[in-house]
Amino acid sequence: MSATANARPADLMGLSEAEYDRAVEIMGRAPNQVELGIFSVMWSEHCSYKSSKKWLKRLPTSAPWVICGPGENAGVIDIGDGQAAIFKMESHNHPSFIEPYQGAATGVGGILRDVFTMGARPIANLNALRFGDPAHPKTRHLLAGVVAGIGGYGNCVGVPTVGGECTFHPSYNGNILVNAMTVGLARTDRIFYSAAAGIGNPVVYVGSKTGRDGIHGATMASAEFDERSEEKRPTVQVGDPFTEKLLIEACLELMATDCIVAIQDMGAAGLTSSSFEMASKGGVGIELWLERVPMRETGMTPYEIMLSESQERMLMILRPGREAEARAIFEKWELDFAVIGQVTGTGRMRLSMHGETVGDLPVAPLASAAPEYDRPWTPTPKPAPLPMPDAAGRLDEALLKLLACPDLCSRRWIWEQYDHMVMADTVLRPGGDAALVRVHGSRKGLAVTTDCTPRYCHADPEEGGAQAVAETWRNITAVGATPLAITDCMNFGNPERPEIMGQFAGCIEGMRRACLALDYPVVSGNVSLYNETSGQAVHPTPSIGGVGLIEDVGLARGISPRAAGEMLILIGRTGGHLGQSLYLREVLGREDGPPPPVDLAAEKRNGDFVRAQILSGRLSACHDLSDGGLLVALAEMCLASGLGARATLPPGLPRHAAAFGEDQARYLLSADPRAAGEVLNAARAAGVPALAIGEVGGNDLTLGEDCTISVAALAAAHQGWLPAFMDGRRRKE
Repeated sequence: MSATANARPADLMGLSEAEYDRAVEIMGRAPNQVELGIFSVMWSEHCSYKSSKKWLKRLPTSAPWVICGPGENAGVIDIGDGQAAIFKMESHNHPSFIEPYQGAATGVGGILRDVFTMGARPIANLNALRFGDPAHPKTRHLLAGVVAGIGGYGNCVGVPTVGGECTFHPSYNGNILVNAMTVGLARTDRIFYSAAAGIGNPVVYVGSKTGRDGIHGATMASAEFDERSEEKRPTVQVGDPFTEKLLIEACLELMATDCIVAIQDMGAAGLTSSSFEMASKGGVGIELWLERVPMRETGMTPYEIMLSESQERMLMILRPGREAEARAIFEKWELDFAVIGQVTGTGRMRLSMHGETVGDLPVAPLASAAPEYDRPWTPTPKPAPLPMPDAAGRLDEALLKLLACPDLCSRRWIWEQYDHMVMADTVLRPGGDAALVRVHGSRKGLAVTTDCTPRYCHADPEEGGAQAVAETWRNITAVGATPLAITDCMNFGNPERPEIMGQFAGCIEGMRRACLALDYPVVSGNVSLYNETSGQAVHPTPSIGGVGLIEDVGLARGISPRAAGEMLILIGRTGGHLGQSLYLREVLGREDGPPPPVDLAAEKRNGDFVRAQILSGRLSACHDLSDGGLLVALAEMCLASGLGARATLPPGLPRHAAAFGEDQARYLLSADPRAAGEVLNAARAAGVPALAIGEVGGNDLTLGEDCTISVAALAAAHQGWLPAFMDGRRRKE
C-alpha cells in the first residue's frame, strides 16, 4: 500500500520519508504510534548499522580460536583449558555529552550486560575517552562527570577498571566520545546465545522495573547535535550499579542450571530490540503481554514500555515448567521476575495490553531486513610529504613540554578514581602499555588495551586505521602476551556526507589490512555515527580494544627497568617521522603532514621477536614507542622506575627527529648486560633492527649536551597538568 493513501505523521521519529514508505509497504497499512516508534528505533543507525553494514563485512572475523564472532552480544575466543574470554566495546557518546555522569555510568552498565548475558563473569573494564580543547568552557565539567560516572558504576558493581586512554582535541568540543569495554570469563561449554526457540516457551523479564527514562535513546544516538541538544536530557538513562551487581549474580546462578534457552540484554531500544533480535535470530514469533511488564511509574503506555531504555534489565526464554525455579533465584536476589509473553510460530511480534492488541508487526523485516545503504563516499586526499621541520629549542625543553601536554601527561588523576584492584587478580595496573588480569585460580593472564590515534586517522584514514589495530597488537606484545582478537568502536560524523563516509571506508580498509597481516580478527564491535554538532564532525576515531593471552603471568613485563646498569635496546627502524606527531603539534604548533606509515610485516616480525625475548626471561622491561617517540618512551620508563638513564640517539638524523619521530613497529627494552648481548645477537640472527642506545642509572635522564633533566623534574612536569586543570574547575565553583 502506498503511503500516499495514509495520513503521513508529522513526526517520522527519525525515519526518512522513503523509510516510512517502506514501513507502510511492509505493514500493508500505516503503522500506529507504537509500531512507528518500533520501526524508528529498529531502523535507527544505532541499532541497524544501515550505513556501515556494507563496510563491516570486509573485516576478518574468524580464526581457529574464535568461538563466536560479530552478531551476538559480545565476541568469544578460546583461551584453553575449557575457558573462553568474552568481550566487547560500545559507545555512549551522545548521552555522556548531555548528562556526563549518567551517560558514562550507563555506558559501563550496558557493556557489562553484553558480556555477562553470554555466561561470563566480568573481570575487567576499560574505557577510551575523547574530550574537546581544555580551554573550552565545557571540557572540565564533562571530564569530571564522565570519570565520576565510570568510577561510580564500575567501583560499585565490583569489576576493576584496569586500562584505557584519554585525549583532547578541539574536534570533540561539541561531541565527546565515551567508549566502554568489558572483558569476562566463561566456560566454553556454558556460553549463552540470544536466539529464541521452542514454540510456547515462556518469555521472561528480569531485573529492574521499567520507567520512562531513555525513551528514544537509540534514535537520539543516531542524530547529530545542534544548539538545542541540552533539551535531549530526558533521553539519557539512569543507572543503578548495585542492582546490576545483583543481576550479574542472579543471572550467573541461573546459568548454572539448564533453565535458559536464550537470553538478551535490554540495551538500546530496550524491550523492542531485545525481543525482535531474539525472535529474528530464532526464526520465530513472540507475543508480549505488556501489562505484565514490571513498571515503576503509573500510567505507562505501550509506546513507553516498548521504547524505554531503563537499565539493569534482561529478557530470557526459559524451558517450559522451569519458571518457579528461575523465579526463586531472582526473588532471592530481590529482583523483579515476570513472565510477560511466549514464543510463537507466527514470525510476528504481537503486542497486547489488557487483552487489546496494540501492535502487530512482522519480525524479519525489522530485525534483519532493515535498510542497508551504500552511501556515496570520497576518499580522503593523501597529505603532502612533510619536509623536515626545523628544531625549536633544546631537547630537554621540548621533552618537558610534551610530558606536560594534555595528551601525554599522567592519567593518575583519572585512574585513581577507579578501583583497579577489586577481585585481586590485576597483575599489571594502569599506566603501562597494556593491563594484565590473571585468570582466577591459574597462572594464565589476559592482556587488555584500548588504542587509537585520531589525528593519524584524520590525516590518512587507511594508515590511521591500520595503526590503531597495530598499536593494540604492539601494546599486548610489549607485556609478553600473544594478541588474539579485537573489538572495535567506530566513532565518526554524519555518514550522509561523502567525505565522512570516505573516512569510514578508509579506516575499515586499514583495519582489515592490519587484522589480516597480524592474524588478529575482529570478534565484536559497535558503530557510532553522527558524532558532530552543527556540521562539525569529530576526528575519525576507530577505537580498538585488544585482548591477548599469556600462559604464565610471572613472565610478563611492565615498562619499569629493575636496576641501575641495565642496557637499553631500541628495536625497529627509526626514520624520524614527524608528520602528525605530538612534537609537531605541541612544540611547533602545527598539525600537518602524513601520519607515520605502518609496515605490517615489520610489526609482525619485530613484535614476535620481542615477545619471544620477554618469555625467555632475558628482559626486565619493555615499552612500545608511540606518541612522542623515543625520548618520551625513555622518560616514561624513567618515571616508572624512579631511575635515570644515559642514552644516545640513533645516528644519521636531526636530533629532534630521532628523539620525537613517531615511526611505528618499535620497542624500547631494558636488560642486564649479559642478557642484552644475547638479545642483540638474537635480533641480528632474526633480521630484526636492534641498537644498544644506553644504560639505566643515576638521577637524571641525559641525551648529550642539550638534554639533562632530573627524574624529579620529569615527574613534576608529567604529573602536574591534569590535577591543576581540574583544581581550576573546583576553584571556580
